[in-house]
Amino acid sequence: MARKDTAATQAPKETRNPFKRTYDVYKTVKMIDPKVGLWMLLAFAVVIAVGLLIGWLTGHPWLTLIVAIPAALLAAMVILARRGEAAAFAQMEGQKGATLGGLKMMRRGWYYDEEPVAADAAKANEIHNAAVVFRAVGKPGVVLFGEGPHGRAAKLLEKEKKKVARVAPGVPIHTFHVGSEEGELTPKKMRWTLTRLKPALSKEEMSVVLKRLRSLPGIRQGVPAGVDPTSVRMNRKALRGK
Repeated sequence: MARKDTAATQAPKETRNPFKRTYDVYKTVKMIDPKVGLWMLLAFAVVIAVGLLIGWLTGHPWLTLIVAIPAALLAAMVILARRGEAAAFAQMEGQKGATLGGLKMMRRGWYYDEEPVAADAAKANEIHNAAVVFRAVGKPGVVLFGEGPHGRAAKLLEKEKKKVARVAPGVPIHTFHVGSEEGELTPKKMRWTLTRLKPALSKEEMSVVLKRLRSLPGIRQGVPAGVDPTSVRMNRKALRGK
């Protein structure tokens, strides 16, 4: 009986209303993209107008309207998702760790650490201006992404490329410098760029490559004393291969 009373006094689990969740997403996107509401309304109106036109031509306006309303809502949701993604990419550009944000937008088939695999700060108090390298593995092979000052990032990329080639000989290695300047890879273009790379590995080969990469030295090599590498999204447990 006591157990029943205790259960009765517990607060019921909160079930998130899908409409409220959508509205929360809308408010978040609107803070970054004030015109998102207008674009959603335009998409809704266009679909309704097309539906009414088809209904008028076929002589069944109410029937086509019933079909057009959910289609219009879907169109508005697609606009919200697209504009939200574009707003997210805009916020990523120029930020430390933009590579990770771009990788999270990738579809299945890519594996990556949620922290840099290498970092190089000139001084202990310059971690926010450090050169870092993120690493991803997919069917095209190993992809290294450098962030930070070009000089240090290029050297760090070359160093990591040699490490990967040593433990995974013959595996294609692609390098990019992520940023918003001319010639750099922006997070927005990351998905398009990676999907255009020619596949070279099977799932079994990718698994072998991932295991070999875990044998590489950890992040703290190349980071001066006093620098906390966790400030650039570290997860040493993942690097150690758990």
